[in-house]
Amino acid sequence: MPATRWDITTPARPGRLPGISQAGFRDRATGPLDLAVIPYPAVTVAIDLGNGLIVDRARDRRQSGSVVIGLVPGPVHIRGQNIDCLQIRLSPLVAHAVLGTSLEPGGEIVPLDALWGRDTTHIMERLRAAASWDERFTIAETALAQRHEAGRPVDAEVAHVWRQMVLGQGQVRVEPLAAEVGWSRKRLWARFRTQIGLTPKRAAQLIRFDHAAHRLATGHSPGSAAAESGYADQSHLHRDVMAFTGATPTAVSTAPWLAVDDVAWAAPAYTSTRS
Repeated sequence: MPATRWDITTPARPGRLPGISQAGFRDRATGPLDLAVIPYPAVTVAIDLGNGLIVDRARDRRQSGSVVIGLVPGPVHIRGQNIDCLQIRLSPLVAHAVLGTSLEPGGEIVPLDALWGRDTTHIMERLRAAASWDERFTIAETALAQRHEAGRPVDAEVAHVWRQMVLGQGQVRVEPLAAEVGWSRKRLWARFRTQIGLTPKRAAQLIRFDHAAHRLATGHSPGSAAAESGYADQSHLHRDVMAFTGATPTAVSTAPWLAVDDVAWAAPAYTSTRS
């Protein structure tokens, strides 16, 4: 499925909240969609503005409508037909405040209304009645900003460790970072996992994998992507790619999920230096 299947719209100007990226997707095709999701170092909110969005981890574990996809959910597919969707990517530092701690660590997929309750209905009604994508982006950003202001931020120490991981492209050792913030390894592990959704080691692996996956998507060979992303060798990259996606590096290099990134996500949410 080529990237040209989609009409993609992005906000005309940067949002006022760092760590949040939005894009509107409208499916041009008439046939059914089956899109494999490539794990990414951000929490994804998929808001169904039509009536055809299905997200599943397996055939017997599926959610319909607007959902939140946590970090590293494992092999996930977006399915449906004639999809009209607002997708929001949240830095984990922002997601903790915006979504609260109801999202279980480890990459759960939950209905949006399970986290936002009755507010979801009101927001959905406004988004569907909006006259343009820019109006939709404004509505969504306002709702996110209100929740961010009212929510509980991550610990400063956790935020610092995440940012260092991003700056190091996942090629970091966690123990020195724990010492840097004055925490024990055990304390950092527990607080980081609760607030980010992954252990520090797994988060660093995800960030490194993301860099390698995008190198693969831009035409780098597996060997080159492995060397440039800090993997010991090509087989090490292969194991990580299989663990995160269930696919080979060659398959990931042509994944439609990555093919739209330059259009939809020119400024990745997770690279924000502020929460």
